[in-house]
Amino acid sequence: MQEFLQQLVNGLVWGSAYALIALGYTMVYGILRLINFAHGDVYMMGAYSALFISGWLTAAGAPVAQSPLWAMVAMLGAMAAAGLLGFLIERLAYRPLRAAPRLTLLITAIGVSLFLQNVAQLAFGSEPRSFPELIPSSTILQVGSITLSNQQAIIIAVSVVLALALQVIVHRTSIGRAMRAVSYDREAAALMGISVNRVISFTFVLGSALAAAAATLIALNNPLVTPTMGVQPGLKAFVAAVLGGIGNIYGAMAGGLVMGVAEVMIVGYGSSGYRDGIVFAILIVVLLVRPTGLFGSPVTERA
Repeated sequence: MQEFLQQLVNGLVWGSAYALIALGYTMVYGILRLINFAHGDVYMMGAYSALFISGWLTAAGAPVAQSPLWAMVAMLGAMAAAGLLGFLIERLAYRPLRAAPRLTLLITAIGVSLFLQNVAQLAFGSEPRSFPELIPSSTILQVGSITLSNQQAIIIAVSVVLALALQVIVHRTSIGRAMRAVSYDREAAALMGISVNRVISFTFVLGSALAAAAATLIALNNPLVTPTMGVQPGLKAFVAAVLGGIGNIYGAMAGGLVMGVAEVMIVGYGSSGYRDGIVFAILIVVLLVRPTGLFGSPVTERA
């Protein structure tokens, strides 16, 4: 039983990070009906941003390795850099094609994904880079054989805080109300005086910033940064968004947690070789049994 609870804790840690990435997928889909396959690579760029910011802080004499404060600075810097990247992707790649058929946008998203991976390889090299130990690991809670490290607690706590902050933005602010209006009916929102372009840009910035936060948090446990590191987490977060009901914020968070727990349980009680396979098995089952996901609702195609 204790082993099961330990695996559950580990799964919630990974699931929290998946939920943050899945929020970017689901917000963009809710606004544009676009599956942004470049989102996983924005996550990768966020990890590199945090890596370089940490390096600059170290060069400037900041005690990065022993300071949660500087770790927070690195994460916020990475969120800002990824937010800018998300803004540029929407402005330069997607906005000119907004009136194009949906398949064109989908192919463009794949193209942007490959472009970002190749840019990262040219700029940073293909060799894995070691992420600095921003916060040394230590056990802060032990019940029997169940342990919770400070890094795991930080990942869960920061993910919860960011998810709550997103809820406040979406439901308690004017830009959040505009996001919901554009998601419901873009044309009607424009007639009511809402700047649709501004809302869509903000959505990309917000989703990209959350992906960078997830990248920094995961780097605490898995300190390797590579140009292709966003592929698998991106796919798993996408499946999490579909599982929860893509376009639904609560669904994305629930889907991320389910994905994280399922993945860790498979590794713990089965084989690590099935770790990625279970993702696609879940996707197939969801599409067969409940295509709209756990919290999704049928979408009516607009003419």
